[in-house]
Amino acid sequence: MTVVRRNADVCLFLLVAFGASWLIALPVWLGAVRLATPAFALVGGLMMLTPSLGVLAVCALRRRGTPLKEWARATGLTLGPDRGRTAALLATALLGVPLLVAVALLISAAVGVVSLDFAGLSLFRAQLGAVLGQVPMDPRILYVVQAVQAVLIAPFLNAIPALGEEWGWRGWLLPRLLGDPAVTPPAAADHENAEVAHAGNVNAEVAHAGNADAEVVGAGGVNAGGAGTGGGNIGATGERRGRRVWLALALSGVIWGLWHAPLTLKGYNYPALGAWAAVLFVGFCVVFGALLGWMRLRSRSVWPAVIAHGSLNAVTGLALLLGDADAPPNPALAGVTGVVGWALLAVVVFVAFRLRPVVSAPR
Repeated sequence: MTVVRRNADVCLFLLVAFGASWLIALPVWLGAVRLATPAFALVGGLMMLTPSLGVLAVCALRRRGTPLKEWARATGLTLGPDRGRTAALLATALLGVPLLVAVALLISAAVGVVSLDFAGLSLFRAQLGAVLGQVPMDPRILYVVQAVQAVLIAPFLNAIPALGEEWGWRGWLLPRLLGDPAVTPPAAADHENAEVAHAGNVNAEVAHAGNADAEVVGAGGVNAGGAGTGGGNIGATGERRGRRVWLALALSGVIWGLWHAPLTLKGYNYPALGAWAAVLFVGFCVVFGALLGWMRLRSRSVWPAVIAHGSLNAVTGLALLLGDADAPPNPALAGVTGVVGWALLAVVVFVAFRLRPVVSAPR
């Protein structure tokens, strides 16, 4: 019954999140709204709220009787049990994401997939166009001002739409895929906890029998190495939990990427690819989503992921404007959202999980 309830919750969440996103993006498909226009930005901002609509739908229809305080904690709206750790991850998200974007750009230049123009800022000047003549400021100073704002201010301004996504993907869906009983209906949770307790009693009895057998073998003068065997079982359990976390991160990343399809099928983020942009963006969502998921599971709070998401949206496009107007960068290859960035993010995710592993759902 617990599995059935879990699947029903996920289906309801996805139905609302995906259905609402397609409805909001309908003007883009009808030709009333075009890419790179203010109206398109409004469509994108409204779409970012739809995963939270999915969470609210589950809360309203499937979670009646669950205290709101417990629901907020389970879905990551609090700062987690260790506020110091959460604060450190918030600072890491705020400053680390711009650093990753900068490193990805420099690596892209080093491998020859982007040509940078630090001196002339030709692509930045071209982007400004006629506005440049109306701004009484050197373009280089203007770029620095925008960069500082993008790093230190924009992530907080972007936090509201970013929360709209992150509360759904990392706040609710990721723990749900991991089977966190804290987001299970009270009746199902009691049943699941009872099963866990029963399994614990059975394991305790088996362990007791195992100890008795070891004592018998020891009395016979044979060193069976029982402790080593027990350690192997614990290690295997940890590995299984670790694989479950990786699978949940990958699945949530694929879902997150596919949710962008109403816009990416129109070439959003990778204009030269057309509809193939939808496929490529799924790859980015998997690797970057794994990093956001690590922040969520480490802090047991959704806020570090919110700030990281808001920071990414603020600095990614601005970084690519450091390119050369005569040879504009290909976002499918260059920068943090390109293939070069995927490789960098994959390394960062691997290091993060090695240094600070997460092998279970947030509790």
